[in-house]
Amino acid sequence: MASHRLLVPPPEALRRPLSIPDRLLLTPGPSNLAPRVLEAGGLQAIGHMTKEMYQVMDDIKQGIQYVFQTHNPITLAVSGSGNCALEVALFNLLEPGDSFLVGTNGMWGQQALEIGERIGARVHPMIKEPGGHYTLQEVEEGLARHKPVLLFLTHSESSTGVMQPLDGYGQLCHRHQCLFLVDSVASLGGVPIYMDQQGIDVLYSGSQKVLNCPPGTSLISFSNKAKQKVDARRTKPFSVFMDLKCLANFWGCDDKPRAYHHTTSVIGLYSLRESLALMVEQGLESSWQRHREASAYLHGRLQELGLQLFVRDPVLRIGLLGCNATRKNVDLVIEALKEALRHCPRNKL
Repeated sequence: MASHRLLVPPPEALRRPLSIPDRLLLTPGPSNLAPRVLEAGGLQAIGHMTKEMYQVMDDIKQGIQYVFQTHNPITLAVSGSGNCALEVALFNLLEPGDSFLVGTNGMWGQQALEIGERIGARVHPMIKEPGGHYTLQEVEEGLARHKPVLLFLTHSESSTGVMQPLDGYGQLCHRHQCLFLVDSVASLGGVPIYMDQQGIDVLYSGSQKVLNCPPGTSLISFSNKAKQKVDARRTKPFSVFMDLKCLANFWGCDDKPRAYHHTTSVIGLYSLRESLALMVEQGLESSWQRHREASAYLHGRLQELGLQLFVRDPVLRIGLLGCNATRKNVDLVIEALKEALRHCPRNKL
């Protein structure tokens, strides 16, 4: 028998059926789920440390290696959003006193800066006005001046719509004995990225944008150079949950028997596996082309309305997300925008 009476009654809200509106999502994220991904989310859960689940995880690792274009053994999914993957990267790569160079041209650079400061790193922001990007010369000046162990750049700054070029930046970092960390949350699958060929040491992304997967899972990969930095740490990472050595073992990346680390989102991993399978079936180059065409169509339709795009250089703009990147959806956006502009006072334009 219970020794105390209940003081909190059952909430009436939970006696009502769950009601979710059917909406077309055309924001920076999350994006709508593909039917196959939705179906995977309805499958029954299995044990997170069974051979069947390990096979799902192995499939996911291979899928991430494909979309990242990397052969890195330490490639895995993190139980958390893109912010969680950023913390996995920084908690494992940085120690107190390390010099950390941060491209700060939007909210994601600000996030990396904040985490670095909390770790106790010597953080050096490269501040740009929103919409700006970093040239090789600017980055080289920062590397020479601050001698960082790590450079952070956002490939696709969703708060401003700017896409940062990546060719040559990894090689530049390595000439200065610096690792290269890239946020590709809003770009992966939508624009080309080549982790190994571009010399990226740590790359991470999210599940809920171009991959059209439920939010709450992120993708990350570490190069051999990055692994060496982690192995040479003088101190343990601040987080047990985000300790790369534990995560790598749990995901079968270290050729050792897998040990329990945490209970993964089994259903979320089903969905991620299927979203990666869809990308494999479509092909990365086909996905990049579809996004490029839909984005160009959107930009053209916006300019037809007399609107000026915030990011002037079309090469530096990010576009639409996943299965929603279609001309039909662009037309829906333009018609809605036309209607909104008709009701907007001229002094507000």
